[in-house]
Amino acid sequence: MLYSHVFLESLGYELAPNVVSSADLEQRLAPLYRQLKIPSGQIEALTGVRERRWWDARQSMCDGSIQAGRKALDAAGLPAEEIGMLIYAGVCRDQLEPATACAVADGLRLSGQAEIYDVSNACLGVINGMIQVANAIELGRIRAGMVVSCESARQIVEMTIERMISRGDMNTFRRCLATMTGGSGAVAVVLTDESITHGGHRLLGGMVRNAARFHPLCRWGPDTGIPATAPMVMDTDAPAVLENGVALGQQTWRDFLAELGWTNDHVDRVICHQVGTGHRLAILNAIGLPPDRDFSTVEFLGNIGTVSLPITAAIAEQRGFLQSGQRVAFLGIGSGLNCLMLGLEW
Repeated sequence: MLYSHVFLESLGYELAPNVVSSADLEQRLAPLYRQLKIPSGQIEALTGVRERRWWDARQSMCDGSIQAGRKALDAAGLPAEEIGMLIYAGVCRDQLEPATACAVADGLRLSGQAEIYDVSNACLGVINGMIQVANAIELGRIRAGMVVSCESARQIVEMTIERMISRGDMNTFRRCLATMTGGSGAVAVVLTDESITHGGHRLLGGMVRNAARFHPLCRWGPDTGIPATAPMVMDTDAPAVLENGVALGQQTWRDFLAELGWTNDHVDRVICHQVGTGHRLAILNAIGLPPDRDFSTVEFLGNIGTVSLPITAAIAEQRGFLQSGQRVAFLGIGSGLNCLMLGLEW
């Protein structure tokens, strides 16, 4: 996919207020650690996550998204009525129906002509939403659109801790370890047509690939049925996700470079989905890029699902890591397995 008229105009984000260290979680896991003779410090040692942030217990996903959306609109210098499409792309939603995007659109006071809906695709939701907005801009249907997301890890991590302690076996610890990296936050991305951009970043194109045969490797949700007949569960075969995700990333990277006419030498900066330090180094090594071209937030924000990649880009820009004129690649790999990479001229 290639684009000629689309700009990433602005990013806005909201950090959750409560800092939760990996040591805090391990204090709660102390009965399991004693039973299995696990030394302290394993979460940080195995994932690289020192701390993450959580919302207050009653935080709604629409409120976090509205806060991030207002910041993105202010940064873009656009009135709300210019937004012709709003997509809410989080894994976490306030309810099954109506779409969380409806509450966000109301909170942002968008025009009654705006198209609003939710998109769900594990950790790729936001960049999937960016593609849908970009397609609408490229076709001339809208001049500006917004993708928002808010993720909350508090509930699933607390439920998983209870599950790990009640089962008390090493296999459950291994399959639940990835859940302990979960963080919370909100993000908003505004994209515009070139006719109204004010110093935005040109979206050049992207590439999507899947390895759907590996969809059972990571699951999050009730065991069966709606209404749920069992508690919320997150189960991850982390080694298999890493192995097969890296292989899919390599394939997508080759096709991505060919689509944009780039080589590795053309890529000045990359922003990866934030899973853990081991995953980060594995994918960068696999595609042949040095770690100093990538910006990492996973150590202090954890894995915020759909929010991770765009919030990392926003912080990287604030800290001067992303600068005007650079070629930047967004590298998204999510459960399913799905991979989507985007190229931008910053």
